[in-house]
Amino acid sequence: MSGLTVMLFTIALVLISAFLAAAVAGKIARLDGATYPAAFFRAATAFATVLTLAAAVATALATVIG
Repeated sequence: MSGLTVMLFTIALVLISAFLAAAVAGKIARLDGATYPAAFFRAATAFATVLTLAAAVATALATVIG
């Protein structure tokens, strides 16, 4: 497998994980009685958090490896 393929699969995995986390956070917020805007905000926060965590891990790995 080439490096580009691994990178694309990793990006796809991170995006899928972020979307799933956002969907779960939004659903849990709605089940908790939050309004739609509040649930959407919680979902967006979860999505951004997953992407930020992935970027931090990638930066740390890049620092250690290279």
